Amino acid sequence: MKHQPVKIITAIGLLALALAGCQSPSATSGYQPGQTIKTGQRRDTTFSLVASAENSTTNYHRQYGYIEDIGDGRGYTAGIIGFTTANGDLRQVIQRYVHLKPQHNGLKPYLPALKAAVGSATHHGLGHPFIHAWQQAAKDSQLVQAENHILDTEYLNPVLRAAKQDNLSPLGQYIYYDAMVVHGPGNDKSSFGGIRRQAKRLAKTPRQGGNEAHYLNAFLKARTPIMRQEAAHHDLSRLTAQRQFIRDKNFQLKRPLKWQMYGDHYHLN
Repeated sequence: MKHQPVKIITAIGLLALALAGCQSPSATSGYQPGQTIKTGQRRDTTFSLVASAENSTTNYHRQYGYIEDIGDGRGYTAGIIGFTTANGDLRQVIQRYVHLKPQHNGLKPYLPALKAAVGSATHHGLGHPFIHAWQQAAKDSQLVQAENHILDTEYLNPVLRAAKQDNLSPLGQYIYYDAMVVHGPGNDKSSFGGIRRQAKRLAKTPRQGGNEAHYLNAFLKARTPIMRQEAAHHDLSRLTAQRQFIRDKNFQLKRPLKWQMYGDHYHLN
């Protein structure tokens, strides 16, 4: 009888180990260098999720030639993640494109007007000829390369650095990336940096010993009032979808995925 407590404790320990072993791979949280949204299917999944919110489709490959003024005060919004003339990242894309294709480049003449447009919603020196030139250039693989280059250097790579610092899984990386795309990479309270700073006031990051699901929900809580500042983002479907993935503990962004965005249903197999 003296050894019975030891047997009970041992049995409990073995049961705990067995249950841990049964945990779904998709429920594994934390940052793993070889399993990020930088490449492969997780990149494709992330871009499809963002495209469902930005362009009402999961076929993000067709969005490189997208361009319009959506009336949000940022001038023209264009390309795979909505680079804008006001933010200046659309100009960066075209500068990169000119670097890749210095001769016979239909967008090169618009660089002075794009420089002048930074910080405003102006169409001066742009207009329909610029829209046409952008749509024509999007048929060129070098413009696609230029868009991907600016996307990676200005958005995705900074997100991955932040996610590594906070020890976030691919789900957390996607949630960070979506916020970076919508709110920009600044540090003011309405940009990605400010939202992340506020989230850390609400909950510990996994790197600080916190629970990833709790921290990601805190990040979305911090992001909510920033979203509501803009009329175009009053519908919080993208945050609702992200909360669904958190509840499902799909930290690895494993497929199949099903979600709703602005009343439309999407899935990835």
